Amino acid sequence: MPRLMSPLRPRYMRKPPEKTAPDMLESPAVLPTGAPAQAAQAPDARQQEQPAEPEYPETVQVSEGTFRQVRDDSLVLLSQGIEHRLVRSEEGPFQIFIVPEMESAAKTQLELYHKENPPKEENPPIPLSFSLQPLWVLLAPVVFTLIDFSDRINLHSEGVSDATKVLKGEWWRSLTAQTLHGDARHLASNLLCGYIVMNMITFRIPLLRLAPFIAVAAAVANLCVSATVQTDFRSLGFSTFVFAAIGCLSVIEFRLMPKESHGMLRRFAPLCGAASLAVFLGLGENADILGHAYGFVAGLFCGFIPKKKSLRWGTPLSSADGVGLLMYYGLYLLAWKLALG
Repeated sequence: MPRLMSPLRPRYMRKPPEKTAPDMLESPAVLPTGAPAQAAQAPDARQQEQPAEPEYPETVQVSEGTFRQVRDDSLVLLSQGIEHRLVRSEEGPFQIFIVPEMESAAKTQLELYHKENPPKEENPPIPLSFSLQPLWVLLAPVVFTLIDFSDRINLHSEGVSDATKVLKGEWWRSLTAQTLHGDARHLASNLLCGYIVMNMITFRIPLLRLAPFIAVAAAVANLCVSATVQTDFRSLGFSTFVFAAIGCLSVIEFRLMPKESHGMLRRFAPLCGAASLAVFLGLGENADILGHAYGFVAGLFCGFIPKKKSLRWGTPLSSADGVGLLMYYGLYLLAWKLALG
């Protein structure tokens, strides 16, 4: 576990100083006559050896939070003469560990301090980065759209979300329609917008965990469009999924906004910003405005699925996330099997 040590750590938890060779060994004149060359190289070899990792006594965690919060807790413990160790976990938060004998006293002092000085929630900005996870999600619409463009298999008529046919029981069209596009420009715009939105979701949680839920939300949105129109209405495109992802992202950021920051209205900034973005992107010629609106609303519920703690520190990608990817692909494969069967 990576370790960020506090400069105020107690002596027994500090790293032991590196042993340096005596100054007289740096000069070859002090070596006995006829000494082998290995003897001259031995001090250098010892100097290049990495110091052994210090062994710490068994400890228990008494505090966790941002650096500012843990720093204050560390000062509280130091003021009471309680020895402790400050580290940073792989998940992101900073933590304080102490020996078990001092656990009760440490928790008592921290509770008294937090009672008088309640810790404030923080939502620090995250540096920009790019992930490959959205590419796995975008692979599904790309593959099926290219197959449709090749004219080898007639996917267009069998996969388009036709309101009349959907209401007659062909519910799978709400999924298959997400993987089809009218032309290359339609596909490119959905891929670009989809990558940007889904890449921002990966800042908080692995996208593969939410991908199947967002796909279901987009399918529900298409079903709602068919139930609302109830006439000869046909739609297709991955944009419903993209707008569901925008709704999901807005709720995630809304949940992480501190309640006390710049008043209550400041907390609703992610929702207002996402709604404005949805309106800006959702309007246009031949745009399925109703599908975009339903997709955004359905995606809001996906933002409540992950736990808040996993969103706050960011959750690393694990092998278990492959199950979510398989479920995501499985939804579309099942839908297409029903459509072509």
